[in-house]
Amino acid sequence: MSAQIISGKEVSAQVRERLKKDVAQMKTQDPNFRPGLVVLQVGDRDDSNLYISMKLKAAAEIGINATHLRLPKTATEDEVLHSIMEVNENSAIHGLIVQLPLDSIHKIDTEKVTNIVAPEKDVDGLTCINAGKLSRGDLGDCFIPCTPNGCMELIRQTGVSVAGKRAVVIGRSKIVGAPMHDLLLWNHATVTTCHSKTADLAAEVGRADILVVGIGKAEMVKGDWVKKGAVVIDCGINHIPDETRPSGKRVVGDVHYSSVKEQAGFITPVPGGVGPMTVAMLMQNTVLSAKRFLESHQPGKWSITYTKLILQKPVPSDIVISRSCVPKPIDRLATEVGLLSDEVELYGKTKAKVQLDIISRLRAQPDGKYVVVTGITPTPLGEGKSTTTIGLVQALGAHMKLNVFACVRQPSQGPTFGIKGGAAGGGYSQVIPMEEFNLHLTGDIHAITAANNLVAAAIDARLFHEATQTDKALYNRLVPLSGGQRTFSPIQINRLKRLGIEKTDPTTLTEEEITRFARLDMDPDSITWHRVIDTNDRFLRKITIGQSPTEKGHTREAQFSITVASEIMAVLALTSSLKDMRQRLAKMVVATSRSGQPITTEDLGVSGALTVLMRDAIKPNLMQTLEGTPVFVHAGPFANIAHGNSSVLADKIALKLVGPEGFVVTEAGFGADIGMEKFFNIKCRYSGLRPHVVVLVATVRALKMHGGGPTVTAGMALPKEYVEENLELLEKGCSNMRKQVENARHFGVPVVVAVNAFKTDTESELDLICTLAKEVGAFDAVRCSHWAEGGAGAVALGQAVQRASEAPSDFKFLYDVELPIADKIRIIAQKIYGADDIELLPDAQHKVELYTKQGFGNLPICMAKTHLSLSHEADKKGVPTGFVLPIRDIRASVGAGFLYPLVGLMKCDGVVTGSSSLPCQ
Repeated sequence: MSAQIISGKEVSAQVRERLKKDVAQMKTQDPNFRPGLVVLQVGDRDDSNLYISMKLKAAAEIGINATHLRLPKTATEDEVLHSIMEVNENSAIHGLIVQLPLDSIHKIDTEKVTNIVAPEKDVDGLTCINAGKLSRGDLGDCFIPCTPNGCMELIRQTGVSVAGKRAVVIGRSKIVGAPMHDLLLWNHATVTTCHSKTADLAAEVGRADILVVGIGKAEMVKGDWVKKGAVVIDCGINHIPDETRPSGKRVVGDVHYSSVKEQAGFITPVPGGVGPMTVAMLMQNTVLSAKRFLESHQPGKWSITYTKLILQKPVPSDIVISRSCVPKPIDRLATEVGLLSDEVELYGKTKAKVQLDIISRLRAQPDGKYVVVTGITPTPLGEGKSTTTIGLVQALGAHMKLNVFACVRQPSQGPTFGIKGGAAGGGYSQVIPMEEFNLHLTGDIHAITAANNLVAAAIDARLFHEATQTDKALYNRLVPLSGGQRTFSPIQINRLKRLGIEKTDPTTLTEEEITRFARLDMDPDSITWHRVIDTNDRFLRKITIGQSPTEKGHTREAQFSITVASEIMAVLALTSSLKDMRQRLAKMVVATSRSGQPITTEDLGVSGALTVLMRDAIKPNLMQTLEGTPVFVHAGPFANIAHGNSSVLADKIALKLVGPEGFVVTEAGFGADIGMEKFFNIKCRYSGLRPHVVVLVATVRALKMHGGGPTVTAGMALPKEYVEENLELLEKGCSNMRKQVENARHFGVPVVVAVNAFKTDTESELDLICTLAKEVGAFDAVRCSHWAEGGAGAVALGQAVQRASEAPSDFKFLYDVELPIADKIRIIAQKIYGADDIELLPDAQHKVELYTKQGFGNLPICMAKTHLSLSHEADKKGVPTGFVLPIRDIRASVGAGFLYPLVGLMKCDGVVTGSSSLPCQ
């Protein structure tokens, strides 16, 4: 009786249908996900092209995104290795096949090439790592070579159990024979491997219940060799002469099909047997690799290790603590929190930038819980918002085992080298290494300095050229001859459109159109753009520029601001993508024309260059805390003249990475009346994010100051009122805390008061604050000792934040942006500061009219106000009442997307008149 034919075509069709369902299931988990396969070929062999086309066709049918990467015959070994390493680093690729043989004119070590394929992408199962795992029996932790795997699938189709059977494998190649032996062995067969040197091969074959032949010799195994009823799997592909065929040859296997068929119980045909199964198993391995990738990269599925603190008493200096802790390699931390290798750019061993592509990869994933840390009105010493932010994330992560990210601002060198110092936190709640955090980091602030000063240079160059050249000469400079032709750049075409000139050929402009195009006609007195430097250099606050003889007497007064006060910093903090940043940078208004039209960086023709300068700065910076929890450090606008929050991009990426049960803790600058109000009304408005909890940091020291305590001066010893118990003074000062809790609750978000304890505070004082905070509407109030104890000292705060994040909230903005400018300012002044009303001084009233006319009236408001009082007067502590808030002037940050009124004596150069030299932050 003839053997039953095992059709590889039928079985492979069944496998492909199953794989289609698997791919569809993966897409339900992530609609943007597709298994990726690359087939790398060197040369152009016809047989290789045929095999590759079959693989690509099968991949397309199943839903695998397959790419044919073809290298020329001239490719060297190094070029092949480089191509493979690039694919290894591509997270969108889950399988990589090196098509053999490598058809190059150069000598290439095939073993070296196949072994450089990442084991997790080695869907051919040819690397030593996968082969080693197979030989050990780790079948669930490796990729099985496709032909042997297909053979096993065909054997399973017969219904014959492999366990306990005697199996013979003829051939010992790494692709078929050797792995086939291992597969049969670990499926509990008794296996003999035979080869061309085996004595009495026919006798060995005659004992086989299962026979797999892959020796590469046409029709070598005869029918009388085979045991009656055996399962015969023929892996051979050979060509023999056949005059009846048009090609003069035909394909046969390694067994003599007609005679063996009469003996065997089951047999595979050639072709149509093992061949289709090899392709099917390749697809199966690719889908399996994609499944493993999805499983190991589920958002929120972290495998993170924490660093154990060794606490010392008394607490050493911040720098001693920072240097005593060995940070984890930043690439390891990146992997722990679910970042892929090609999404991370390393800057040394302790910091890295994160590519924005991750936003697209995680787009469909749910966000985590969003927490903002703010404070009461501070003393000049600061009340520990940054330290509390870091202590809280260390508590949530290292002690409560929740996924958590801190998102903080990059510090400016001005405050770092001034009286404020660094911004890495303090004590045992720090971002490390603190020197790298506080100094330069990855150069983002320097990029802003360069971009900002490019704009300043362009402004003065344009003023100079317009003042010294005819319209025609100016036009020829702007649209120079190149190759005998003039061509408008895309930026220039945009300018023409804004002017209503629908022309793209420079030779067709009329004289009137040339004048309108070439001349911006800036009013020098209207220029609002300052040069910047990231140093608190007070002697650059007011300067005269243009004194060189080459400037031909075109001098004007100008000034420097500190870099983080640049509108470009605010743009960086509020942008949502590279494209959005390009558009925001283009909209920045630098001056007004004599006819009253706003002049933008796009009009100057530098917006594209600005984007290039900022292309790396837009990527968030990854660092870590002392206890090994992740931190994004990104952007650093000052909070009293800008919105004072870290970047939207960092928050959005972190919220995806932590998963729905995780937390992202970000910090708002200064007190709740400034940083928090702007966080809600500006940052949340543009980001679309909605916070779950407000953490309001309070200290005994600051509350006593608000109760009428003596002046607190940086660098001076604290008066005795602040280091001795005084409950009456403290209770009086709690009015400021009550007002700031009220301010937070205006936005409908639960408030947790964090009482940052100092060693001079008494139990009674700390208890009093907690009691009064809850009485005035805080969800909870807890004391914290994270400065001295790290995350362990903020566990109670972490627990309170976790509970508050589950409480009902009713988030709402304070005002509608469509309201008139003055009404928006009045709402902030009355509801947040407690003012009776506002007074628009003449310059401010003029700006209201100008910006409304120019179409900027619907922008949100960013109040530039002292951080040392709820009012506009720094010495008014507690909760001032009965005052009218004077608005001296209003400026426009159109690119960032807000108007900033200057309140009282607040100036826009980073300094408060009459205060210390501490720059705005």
